[in-house]
Amino acid sequence: MKISSIKPLIRRIKPYVRWFVLALAFGFILHTLRENWQQVLTIRFTPYTFAKLTIALGVTLLAHIWSGWVWCWILRLLSAPIWGSWAIIVYLKTNLGKYLPGNVWHFVWRMQALRSGGTSTAVAITGVVLEPILMAVAALAIAIVILPSTVLQTVILVSVLTLIHPRILNPILKRLALARIQQAENTDEQITVPELRAYPVSPFIGEIVFVFFRGLGFLLCFLALDVTTFQHVWAILGAFSFAWLLGLIVPGAPGGLGVFEATALTLMPATFPTAIVLGAVALYRLNSTLAEVLGAGLAVLDEQWNRRIKRRLVAQEEAGKITLFRK
Repeated sequence: MKISSIKPLIRRIKPYVRWFVLALAFGFILHTLRENWQQVLTIRFTPYTFAKLTIALGVTLLAHIWSGWVWCWILRLLSAPIWGSWAIIVYLKTNLGKYLPGNVWHFVWRMQALRSGGTSTAVAITGVVLEPILMAVAALAIAIVILPSTVLQTVILVSVLTLIHPRILNPILKRLALARIQQAENTDEQITVPELRAYPVSPFIGEIVFVFFRGLGFLLCFLALDVTTFQHVWAILGAFSFAWLLGLIVPGAPGGLGVFEATALTLMPATFPTAIVLGAVALYRLNSTLAEVLGAGLAVLDEQWNRRIKRRLVAQEEAGKITLFRK
């Protein structure tokens, strides 16, 4: 069978694959919940529980703000004309788009914002595509380092770190970016896609910090149920990193919904009661969503506040009270 005849078939099957993955993940979760619902009901919340969950919310919100700053680093590597505060606001505002069907709307909105700000289509798409690649590599690296080490894991880690070398990553980025550009603009014109000139050390380390902070928020959800000891910390962080990675890369799962939960339930140490794991995973999902809603709300408020100040300064300048210096 020719490749040209396979592509239309893949497009036709793809939506059904997404629904199958979601149905399988939610089916597993519902089955686990049905088997353990009586134990879940025995979980009790105390004032200390809510205090720990509040800290988890703050840590997760900080992780999203940090991720917006790392996104700025990525775009600057591509010479995009943006600044840090703008990138963070756009990142937080568009974050909720991942929960819409298709799991791509946050990328679409970020590309639109970049293009409206004067960034070329090629740079915008490359910057948006590169971010989740570095996130996935960072999550996989953390999982490999934390989980029990084997020779195979070492080989995989070296391979993954080699994957983001410019000589290997640039052709991948070029192919993905050109496909997106042609899809978005419906053109066959020759378009120059920007390339990385050096190994993206700073963004990669930044994404590692981001995934670690997300894992810390997940760990705090376990601590809120008063069942975690120090010896379980690394096992929880390793399981979280791999579950979060699958939630990121599995197509069609909005925000990793269902896929993350099912994977986390499977990978958690057997010493934890299933009911506790269910409770912690549910608390993490609630905490993560609230942090993203709060981040988007704060970004909108900050943007409106800046516009109000700008209008006030312009009005004062027109009234002759002050003089604004513009380039």
